[in-house]
Amino acid sequence: MKKLIIMLKPMAYTTFKPERQGSFCLVTLDRQQSLNALNSAFFQDMNILLDEIASWTDLRVLIITGAGKAFAAGADIAEMVNKDKDAAISFSQLGQKVFRRLELLDHPVIASVNGFALGGGLELAMACDFRIASSLAKFGHPEVNLGLIPGYAGTQRLPRLVGLANALYILTTGEMITAGEALNMGLVQKVVEPENLMAETLRIAGVIASKGPQAVKAVKAVTRKGFEEAFEKACSMESQVFGSLFGDEGSEGREGMHAFLEKRKPVWNAGIDQNPSA
Repeated sequence: MKKLIIMLKPMAYTTFKPERQGSFCLVTLDRQQSLNALNSAFFQDMNILLDEIASWTDLRVLIITGAGKAFAAGADIAEMVNKDKDAAISFSQLGQKVFRRLELLDHPVIASVNGFALGGGLELAMACDFRIASSLAKFGHPEVNLGLIPGYAGTQRLPRLVGLANALYILTTGEMITAGEALNMGLVQKVVEPENLMAETLRIAGVIASKGPQAVKAVKAVTRKGFEEAFEKACSMESQVFGSLFGDEGSEGREGMHAFLEKRKPVWNAGIDQNPSA
């Protein structure tokens, strides 16, 4: 049986191609002439997509990848070169706000990194929940080569993912690292051969989609919010959300436990949004 693939308003997006594949949404950055460099239009497109996604009750996973040789090879220097200080601050804040929206999306977001993920492209990948990489992918923050620093929260997300020393090595040298080095640092979670990248990404997305949809949303929310809180406060939040998933008879948590005891697959209420607040 073929998967239903629906292109989403193709004329509404100028920097990427979004398509629905069942319970997934695959976003393919497609400005290959600039190696998918991020510009203002990209951030506008992403804001529109995130607004649209909010109404999709059947969405389970968002996947972001790039067309051609790059995931995204940085911010668009041609757009940035003539900005003054105030315009540069605004451009930085725009990117930070959009990536924060992406990071806090209810659903898991996977970066499927097919090639260069540099500068703003690495910042986009880091705003996703985790990263699956081609063995040919390259990662880096080359901003210091231009006399700049990252502007879309790269200086903040990178040390949280790889540790302070590794982050400073990447940020101060401006050198690219391989997919294997990124894996060893914890920047990516899995490395596969290029021809297997999308198949493996979709497989992982399918595994996530098979789990309790409200539990997946809840565990993402609690983990991300708790990471930014004191340990005791985060544990209290975890307890509250854990309890909320028990709910009444027929709730997702009870269905999952009954299914386990009855040795059957659970039947999730996929179309009902009961996401517990974290």
